[in-house]
Amino acid sequence: MPRVLIADELSPRALDIFRSRGVEVDVRIGLKKADLLTIIGDYDGLAIRSATKADKDVIAAARKLKVIGRAGIGVDNIDIPSATARGIVVMNTPFGNSITTAEHAIALMFAAARQIAAADVSTQAGKWEKNRFMGIELYAKTLGLIGCGNIGALVAERALALKMKVIAYDPFLSPERAVKLGVEKADLDDLLSRADMISLHTPVTDKTRNILSAEALAKTKKGVIIVNAARGGLVDEAALRAALDSGHVAAAGFDVFTTEPAKESVLFGAPNFVATPHLGASTNEAQENVALQVAEQISDYLLTGAVTNALNMPSISAEEASRLRPFMDLIDKLGAFAGQIADDGLEAVEIEYEGDVAQLNTRPLTAVALASLMRPLMPDVNMVSAPAVLKQKGTSLTESKRETSPIYGSLIRIKVLTGGRWRTLAGVVNAGTAKIVEVKGMPLEADFHPVMLLINNLDKPGFIGALGTLLGEANINIATFHLGRQAAEHDAIAIVGVDQIVPEAIQQSLRALPHVRYVKMLKF
Repeated sequence: MPRVLIADELSPRALDIFRSRGVEVDVRIGLKKADLLTIIGDYDGLAIRSATKADKDVIAAARKLKVIGRAGIGVDNIDIPSATARGIVVMNTPFGNSITTAEHAIALMFAAARQIAAADVSTQAGKWEKNRFMGIELYAKTLGLIGCGNIGALVAERALALKMKVIAYDPFLSPERAVKLGVEKADLDDLLSRADMISLHTPVTDKTRNILSAEALAKTKKGVIIVNAARGGLVDEAALRAALDSGHVAAAGFDVFTTEPAKESVLFGAPNFVATPHLGASTNEAQENVALQVAEQISDYLLTGAVTNALNMPSISAEEASRLRPFMDLIDKLGAFAGQIADDGLEAVEIEYEGDVAQLNTRPLTAVALASLMRPLMPDVNMVSAPAVLKQKGTSLTESKRETSPIYGSLIRIKVLTGGRWRTLAGVVNAGTAKIVEVKGMPLEADFHPVMLLINNLDKPGFIGALGTLLGEANINIATFHLGRQAAEHDAIAIVGVDQIVPEAIQQSLRALPHVRYVKMLKF
C-alpha cells in the first residue's frame, strides 16, 4: 500500500480521498527539517503547501519518494532539479486557486484606484477627508497584462466585463488565443507606453525577474497603477517606491514581495500603496479545491501511473495511461535493447512512431525509452529524470511520427548513434505482446526473452549448425531462434533466446566463428 506524508495544513477531506483510494496517509504538520529528514525515507508521496521546504537535503533522504504534490501553484519551496535527478515527479494544482487569485488582482486594482486602504484609516480616525481621496474609474481604461496564462486570462475576462480595454504581453500567447480572449497582443514596450493599469501574471524566471525595472517603469504612462498578485521579484521594489514618491506611478497594490514574509519593505509607508500578505489563494473555496486536487493527483500517480499538472514530466491521464500501457512495455524493452548495443556511448537518439501509436501522447513513451536506453550506464535513471539527463549531456534527440505504417497497425523504431555508427531496431505489440520486427533494417519477428544473444553475421551455409553445436557443447539451451537477412550470402541477424547467462568465454568463441561480425548478450 502506498504511503503519503501530509506535512502542511490540508482540508480533512483530502485525507478522506487518500484513504478511500487505498493510500495510507500520515499527518505531521510543523516538522522541523531534522525531523523531516529522519522520517521522509519511509514515504512514497509528500503533500505540502508553502511552509515545508522540499530542498535537496530532504530529497536526498527520500529514498522511496515517487511524487511531491504542492497544494497551490508556487513551487519555490521545492528543489525541482534535485527531484528530477532522483526521478521524483513534482506536481502542483495550478487551477484550484485561479479564480481566487484573479479576483484578488481585481480587488487590488479597485483598492489602488480608489485609495480604499488609506481612506479607511482616515475615516475610522474621524477625519472625513472626502476631498483628499479622489480616485479614478476603471471603466474605459487600458489594462496591460504581463502574462496571459490561466490566471491572466481570468483577469482579462473580468476586466472586459468592467468595460476596460485589455492588452497583453506574453510570448506564449498565440494570436488565435488572444482573439478568443478578446485581448490585444502587444510587445512589452508597447504595453508599457499605453497601459493605464498594469497587472502581472507570470512566474519568476531569469527573463521575468525585475521585468518592471527602473528603466521599464520610466517607459510607463504618468499616473499608471501597478498591481502584482503573482510573484515577488517581478518588480524592482526600490524603483517602484521612487516612482510612487515622484507621482509618476499613481498607485500600486501588491500581494507578493521579493522577500517573504515581508516584515519590512521599501514600499511600506507610501500613502498611495496598498498591501496584503500573499492572500491571492486565501479563500475557503480555493484552499478546499487545491487540497482535494493534490490528493487526487498523488493518489492517481501512485495507484495508476496517471500524471496530472507535473512540472518535470509529461502529463498522462488515467485513460491515456491505460491506452499507452502496451506500448510502454514495448518501448521499455526496445530502449533496453538499444541501450545494450550502444557500446561506444550515446551520440544521438532518434525515435520514430508509425501508425495508430503516432496518434497517442507519445511524450511519456519517449521518456520511458530514454530511461531504459540510459540505464545500462546510469542504473538509477527513470522516466522522470532521463530527458533532463540526456539534455544535460548534450545528446541530441529527434522524434518523428507517421500516420500510417506500411505493414503494422503501430510500429516504434529506435535508432542510436554510437561510435559514429547508427544501430536501429523496431518493434510492435501483437496480441498484447511486445515483439521485435526489425534489426539493422532487416525484418524478422521475435519475442523478447529474459536472456538473448544478438548475432550479426554474413549469411553463409554452416553458420546455424556451428552456432548450435557451440552452445550445445557449453550446455546452453536454446529457447527461441529467429533469423533475418538482407539476401543470401549478405548481412544477416540472428536473435537467440537462451535459458541461462552465456559466459564471456563462450561469447568470445561465438565471435570467433567464421563470418560472425558482432555478438552481444542482452538481458531483459
